[in-house]
Amino acid sequence: MTPDIQLVVTDLDGTLWEREAHVHERTRAALGAVTAAGLPLVVATGRRSGSARPALSALGLAPPAVLLNGALGLDLTSGTRFHRGGFDHAGAVAVLAAFHDHGVEPCIYIDHDDHPVCVGSAPSTHPDHLVSFGDDVVTRDLVEVVRSAHVLAFGVLGIPDGLARALGMALEAVAEAHVDRDRQHRGMSVTVAPRGRSKWDGVAAFCSEHQLDVGAVMAIGDGPNDIELLANAAVAVVPSDAHPAARLHADHIVGRAEDGGWADILEILGIT
Repeated sequence: MTPDIQLVVTDLDGTLWEREAHVHERTRAALGAVTAAGLPLVVATGRRSGSARPALSALGLAPPAVLLNGALGLDLTSGTRFHRGGFDHAGAVAVLAAFHDHGVEPCIYIDHDDHPVCVGSAPSTHPDHLVSFGDDVVTRDLVEVVRSAHVLAFGVLGIPDGLARALGMALEAVAEAHVDRDRQHRGMSVTVAPRGRSKWDGVAAFCSEHQLDVGAVMAIGDGPNDIELLANAAVAVVPSDAHPAARLHADHIVGRAEDGGWADILEILGIT
């Protein structure tokens, strides 16, 4: 094992798996090898807990997770929070205004145990995405939500490419907007975090709480929302089909998620 690495941090979609229902056997075996080697594993994803938890549970995992692109750090086993970020009032108002200026009704993710997702009366996200929220979602006046709730993140999935890119450019003035291909639905995704905030915030908080060296992290990710994570990691790994912006920060390139490329990190770590 690479002696300097104390923590492995992995993105999910496009990195650990291409589709959560079909995780490659090589990847499943490699997850077991990392665990057997006693190396802590943290997930860092744009997903919320209600989406990440069942997908990981199917692999027999309930690891600590940095969720919503760094807005929340949660131990998926105990429910204990190790990090809480999110927007201040002015920031949340500005982001919602940018969405509305483009005729888009976003999903708003808040720190709430029963209903962590809020949508308006005509949400713009893909219908299947909306269904996936199940009982976690509630319909509310979004202007009131940003006024009264602790907003963690915004997002919309499955919108047209041109609209997504125009929205992303507008949001750059007020927040960190991540525009990427939507791997689950047709179209593009736009996810939004506070300016200067990223997955790395949650990773740094986890390291501090567990007395791990923040300079001894291996991170693997594939998207624009992984850039800060990869840039700050001691060892940065990307799959071969990663977004060009993520590839710029790669120390190592492994195979695609759909081919079990995640397992290639074992060689980098020196795990046999």
